[in-house]
Amino acid sequence: MFLLNMFLSSPVHYLRIVAEIAILFTFIYSGLYYLRGTRGSYILAGLLTMLILLTFVADTLQLDVISWMLQSLWAVLAGVLIVIFQPELRRAFAQLGSRSFVRRMKKRETINEVVTAAINLANQRVGALIVFEREIGMRTIINNAVVIDAALNHYLIETIFQPRTPLHDGGVIIRNNQIAAAHCIFPLTHDVELQKTMGTRHRAAIGITEETDAIAVVVSEETGAISLACRGKLKKNVGPDKIARYLNSLLRMEEGDSLKGIFDSSAETNSKMEGFSKTPLKNG
Repeated sequence: MFLLNMFLSSPVHYLRIVAEIAILFTFIYSGLYYLRGTRGSYILAGLLTMLILLTFVADTLQLDVISWMLQSLWAVLAGVLIVIFQPELRRAFAQLGSRSFVRRMKKRETINEVVTAAINLANQRVGALIVFEREIGMRTIINNAVVIDAALNHYLIETIFQPRTPLHDGGVIIRNNQIAAAHCIFPLTHDVELQKTMGTRHRAAIGITEETDAIAVVVSEETGAISLACRGKLKKNVGPDKIARYLNSLLRMEEGDSLKGIFDSSAETNSKMEGFSKTPLKNG
């Protein structure tokens, strides 16, 4: 009852105390959570353990000189932590920057890595199918594939699609600028005419873009040509100088935007597309 009366007499004062505790708890918890698993976390744990033990021993044994030194050390601890955790602090402040700018830069890096992988695989005549997931998720396909959840880089993509690796069959799904899964099996297009003239990878690229809003990059192992698929349409033989520009445009494209200028010829979506073999390709 006494505590209740005190709270009712000055509620703002006690609410301020609660707010301060909550802010400090959030700040300390967020800092420790951010440092988890890093080298800095072990340094911090060791430093705090040493200081607490020394302080306890000095107070228990009344070691005045050591106690005075420890008090001074606690005062400069903030500066010491800034020096020790400089890389982590720099990374944290960088992440607090513009989220939209960071997302754009990350997407651009992702596209550059995929383009580099596609060009290198095309030069080696190694087939590949790389699919960018957008608004419509592909959880079912990912669950039936080999989940990777790895940072995206062109070396990893090129390794996945090498013919002697276990994951080279199927395709790769890019989600949130990461390689979500490999060895993904996509639905094939139902267009009967395309089934006669295209290989499995190209039909899968068209099929997944017919059922979702994904963007697919296909590398033909027979010709080394790079193609792009979107909304059930395929643009063949995209040159190295255009593929990055096309992907940037397509991945920024909002619903209802025209594909004109990229998929500007409906003839490229039928079985008479110039540049494709008239006989079925084994793997696309």
